[in-house]
Amino acid sequence: MNNMKIATAQFENKSGDKNYNLSVIEKLAEKAANEGANVVAFHECSVTGYTFAQHLSKEQMLELAEFIPQGPSITRLQEIAARYNIVVLAGLFEKDEQQRLFKAYVCVDKNGLVAKYRKLHPFINPHLNPGDAYCIFEIQGWKCGILICYDNNIIENVRATRLLGADIIFTPHVTMCTPSTRPGAGFVDPVLWERRETDPTSLRLEFDGMKGRDWLMKWLPARAYDNGVYIVFSNPIGMDDNQLKNGCAMVIDPFGDVIAECRTLGNDVITTTITPEKLTQSGGSRYIRARRPDLYRDIIGQEHAPEQKVVWLNK
Repeated sequence: MNNMKIATAQFENKSGDKNYNLSVIEKLAEKAANEGANVVAFHECSVTGYTFAQHLSKEQMLELAEFIPQGPSITRLQEIAARYNIVVLAGLFEKDEQQRLFKAYVCVDKNGLVAKYRKLHPFINPHLNPGDAYCIFEIQGWKCGILICYDNNIIENVRATRLLGADIIFTPHVTMCTPSTRPGAGFVDPVLWERRETDPTSLRLEFDGMKGRDWLMKWLPARAYDNGVYIVFSNPIGMDDNQLKNGCAMVIDPFGDVIAECRTLGNDVITTTITPEKLTQSGGSRYIRARRPDLYRDIIGQEHAPEQKVVWLNK
């Protein structure tokens, strides 16, 4: 593997407006390519919008969702990838021939679909089916994996993806700034977004505090550190339906250090260089080699009934 320039983006998507969202994806992909990036990643459901789907019927979801790779959004992403000679990763709702629905994330290059992943732990709409497989693919010799939002909160998913060979894990999210039982959590007032130009300080206090970035920093760098892997985090900024999101798209290296991050209060993309040496220099690579699965194989693999509760959605 050689050094690779990788970009991650944040933007304010419009609910259900795929043409608009793809136009923003193109602008940010062009900017990333002009900065020398080989790859650019966008957030969960960046093509379709996300939070508004909690209100949609199955018929409405099927209308919104697309077949992959036959759908028009994949064709458009391929055109963007070819026009700017950059690999593009983005998210959308997927349907299959049996009318099943999934939360999908795709990797597309100038030749078409490279990889597709289905979220293992979807929840935004009751008609979504969970994926049943991990995903490993290559970009310029780097082995890559994908875990969408909630998937990353289950630490076994990250370790499994790393053990399958991933050097980079793309982690598209729509997260932060929602209520939970965690102290300090909660929605951020949309009025602060409207005042972001005249009062950025008040908005930053909310975005960077325990409702937002401070919470993310409790656990996301640990996923990179413990597994000796690069994490490419993407997240929307601005209003997603009725929820305000704080962006802070970032790249975290195998030492758990944030090496690049979007810090503007608006649509943005950042580019950084990743190096293969960190994969073997990091503590995580040594910890993986020191594992003793004979001690915990039966513990981790014992029968368990999954239970997933999202406090703000249930309320």
